[in-house]
Amino acid sequence: SRVSLKKKDTEILYREELFQKLSMNVDDVFLMLDAKTYKTDYVSPNVEKLLGITVEQIRKDICVLWRMHPQKSEDPKKNYLEKIQVDEQKEWDFECVHQKTGKQRWFHNIAMGSEVNGKKKYILVMSDRTSDKKMNQALYEAVHAAENANKAKSTFLSNMSHDIRTPMNAIIGFTTLAVSNIDNKKKVRDYLGKILSSSNHLLSLINDILDISRLESGRTKFVSEPCDLVELCQSTLTTAQFARPSNLNYVFDSDLDECIMNVDMQRIQQVLINLLSNAGKFTEAGSITLSLHKDDSNKEVRIMVSDTGVGIPEDKRAKVFERFEKLNEYSQGTGLGLSICKLIVEHFNGRIWVDQDYKEGARFIFTIPYEVNNTN
Repeated sequence: SRVSLKKKDTEILYREELFQKLSMNVDDVFLMLDAKTYKTDYVSPNVEKLLGITVEQIRKDICVLWRMHPQKSEDPKKNYLEKIQVDEQKEWDFECVHQKTGKQRWFHNIAMGSEVNGKKKYILVMSDRTSDKKMNQALYEAVHAAENANKAKSTFLSNMSHDIRTPMNAIIGFTTLAVSNIDNKKKVRDYLGKILSSSNHLLSLINDILDISRLESGRTKFVSEPCDLVELCQSTLTTAQFARPSNLNYVFDSDLDECIMNVDMQRIQQVLINLLSNAGKFTEAGSITLSLHKDDSNKEVRIMVSDTGVGIPEDKRAKVFERFEKLNEYSQGTGLGLSICKLIVEHFNGRIWVDQDYKEGARFIFTIPYEVNNTN
């Protein structure tokens, strides 16, 4: 009898040691509770590692588990163990906040009803599924990003097909008319002028497509060289004025005699031309002002293009820098100009935005830090 008892005690010790070691090296918390009093009969020692609470805290008050729900959780006080009968099983997911790290964690719980020495007990197994949850979230985001990329590609091709087809149709149509009226010099000259205009428009579309593709893929090379931004702004404003003859008054405003910075002059000029071209396109009367000022508090140069045109509707202001976004469906161009501007300015670690407080028309502002990042 003594040998038999000793053997049983040894088996119990072995089981306890085995269970102790296993519970410390798995992502599952094991608990046994009395079904009437909810007093804890057993808590696995890994509870502190997985939940951030001690065995003593759970033994003192099992409700500490319920209070681990984040505030946004629905019905955090719900008792999932209630009404589970002997040999029955119930499963549910449990979201909580680790009490030491403050990080969000997810568990899958399995509760079983059991009977020990004539007393009803609940056995609760809490399996940490945080890694699975994060992996599934990452997979979902990757799939979502891929779907958005496919939609963007489809939108890009759809818009490009439409925008390219318009000048192509004009070129084909006027070429056909020119051939049909080859002996009428006046008509042929008129058709050739329209073909030239449509060809320039088509070239502009293709250049925009190539530009945004290179910028987004990082294949655009930026050349850093000393540049006087005052002189660059003045010459670009003059170019914009002669490119679109009108009664508009073009004004340059700056309190600086010169502003030498190491930038890619061609890319800064591209941003200016895009902004001035848009201003001229939507302004029939009044003025267009190009301003250049230093902001010493933020250590940056601030450039503004203001006009007295039709302005930008409030529902469009947040979208103007998105690809293919136009003021209206009748606007000329690809809707890529401002997207290109944004990519260029951001390459210089700058910012570009629409002035929400400007009411006389539209005002675009962009900044270039004194210390410009001009890596390729």
